[in-house]
Amino acid sequence: MSVSLKQIRYFVAAAEAGRIGQAAVALNVSQSAVTAAIQQLEALLGTKLLERTPSGVTVTLEGSRFLSQGRQILAAVAEAVHSPHVSGGAITGKVRVGVTYTVAGYFLPRHQMRFQSNFPGVTLELFEAPRDVLEQALADGVLDIAVLLVSNLRDEARIASEILTRSPRRLWLAPGHPLTAAERVRLADIAQHPYVMLTVDEAKHTAMRYWSAADLEPRTIFRTSSVEAVRSMVAGGMGITVLSELIYRPWSLEGQRIETRIIEDEVPSMDVGLAWSREADLGSATEAFRNFMRFAVTGVGVSRTVAAGESEGLVRRPSDFQMSSPA
Repeated sequence: MSVSLKQIRYFVAAAEAGRIGQAAVALNVSQSAVTAAIQQLEALLGTKLLERTPSGVTVTLEGSRFLSQGRQILAAVAEAVHSPHVSGGAITGKVRVGVTYTVAGYFLPRHQMRFQSNFPGVTLELFEAPRDVLEQALADGVLDIAVLLVSNLRDEARIASEILTRSPRRLWLAPGHPLTAAERVRLADIAQHPYVMLTVDEAKHTAMRYWSAADLEPRTIFRTSSVEAVRSMVAGGMGITVLSELIYRPWSLEGQRIETRIIEDEVPSMDVGLAWSREADLGSATEAFRNFMRFAVTGVGVSRTVAAGESEGLVRRPSDFQMSSPA
């Protein structure tokens, strides 16, 4: 028996939702069907992918590694199926895209290349800036759309947003660190050790929110806007840190190993998504980019659109992801 796309799809949906029931609703199937598919997948892979908890499910260390691969598989298959029906060459124009540092370095490039291949008549102009600058530029019409950390957005009255992917935060540490003895750790355990704080893209502000919520404070020995500096210091055993899987790499620039551990406490994911002005007429080129990003990242088209006052996600079906035609 081989691994099926359905098993991968159900696992990815459950991992991203954090609840089997919520994933079942999004997939329009029964909860038992999702549970069975994940159990079959775990049996075939010979490892546990999800841990069941009273509040839902969390991804295990092996599950987080498979999650990244599963997303890529679904996106590649969906693109292969969808591509014959897309007439990207008929769409032309320019899209002014704002990006934050993390998105520019760790998320957008691979999608940008695929978009340019599918839509050769569309020119993407990229502008890197902090989140608050991008929000203002969208509201003022200087930018058409932005790819950024939507979990940090502030001006929801004027800016609409949509989550493309949720990247869980993990503890990063060197192989010989005492906390590697357990697969799961608590913030209280982390707080007892020297900590390296990343500051870029409001990382410090975000981190202090969940540290404060736990009534704890990390023993910060160094603050830096350089991800590579954090990586090197952690790998060298100088300190530990909590950062998202999106920017995780198993090796530092010096070739030293970095491990991760799951955090037991409630630590929010880093949510990457799209943002645009509620008042803007996006145009066919921008619509093509927005739809392509939805399709390329989510694969089967499940995304979350955040409108003013909304808290529930919207489930998008494959028919919703037809690329825009020329106006």
